[in-house]
Amino acid sequence: MSESTLRGTGIAKMPAVRKEIDAVPLRRPGRWVASAALAFVLVFLLQGWAANPRMQWATVGDHLFAPVVLEGLGTTLWLTAASMAIGIVGGVVLAVMRRSDNPLLSRLSWLYIWVFRGTPLLVQLLFWYFLAAVVPQVGLGVPWGPTFVEFDTNQLVTQTSAALLGLGLHEAAYMAEIVRSGIASVDDGQSEAANALGMTHRQTLRRIVLPQALRIIIPPTGNQVISMLKTTSLVSVIAVPELLTSIQAIYSRNFQQIPLLTVACAWYLLAVSVLSVGQYYLERRYGRGASRDLPPTPLQRMRATFAARRPAPLEER
Repeated sequence: MSESTLRGTGIAKMPAVRKEIDAVPLRRPGRWVASAALAFVLVFLLQGWAANPRMQWATVGDHLFAPVVLEGLGTTLWLTAASMAIGIVGGVVLAVMRRSDNPLLSRLSWLYIWVFRGTPLLVQLLFWYFLAAVVPQVGLGVPWGPTFVEFDTNQLVTQTSAALLGLGLHEAAYMAEIVRSGIASVDDGQSEAANALGMTHRQTLRRIVLPQALRIIIPPTGNQVISMLKTTSLVSVIAVPELLTSIQAIYSRNFQQIPLLTVACAWYLLAVSVLSVGQYYLERRYGRGASRDLPPTPLQRMRATFAARRPAPLEER
């Protein structure tokens, strides 16, 4: 309706008034009460644990950076890296075999995964350690014929090699399923397009499929690395001098089990925290194509917090 028509009818046009909505946040007193109760319980437990004289924090400090403990930590980290390298390479090979059109390769891969996932890791470690009781000599030669080179199994399969065989081959069975699920997540049209361009199956897998599957493979692989770091403590049953074995050797002499186990927990927590940070940034890098807006990193959140608290310049006031 025009302004002249409104004047003829005696109705004046009122100017539009914009009113800011004063939104009041919903109050949740139960959430604050529960948070306060949980905070009280947490502070109570931490204070009781820290003030307990039987914890012997002086002993914890004395052994935290002991050379034997640091050597055991280095062995733990080395076992983790080497075992995961064996597991990742073996997992990729087994996943490719599992998806092969060759029925023999596919069934052999399934049999491997079934055996190594179906038996406990501790049993596998002991099996490799006592392998010389069944196979005293390992030879190279013609099957059912002459043997050219022979090795003593006790010298070939030492404590460290038994730990690597047990951890790495066991991990390969789990990594095979992780890699297989990542490959299966890539659309079949990608492989068909690569084949149309004349790529071989190996080139398609290496250049097209696996780079896209990494977004699915990396998160569970990071969890497996963290799990492997803690699983290396099982090799203490075959006396490999890793972190827990070194700690056990110390408290078997001074009988201060809890303080020394606290030292082990502190180093495990530190190593897991470092691996978790690395996993976070690795997932963020390979997740760039999955979403438009990536969540801010902790450093970016910290910068945004400081920028919000910084006073505005005088020109903007």
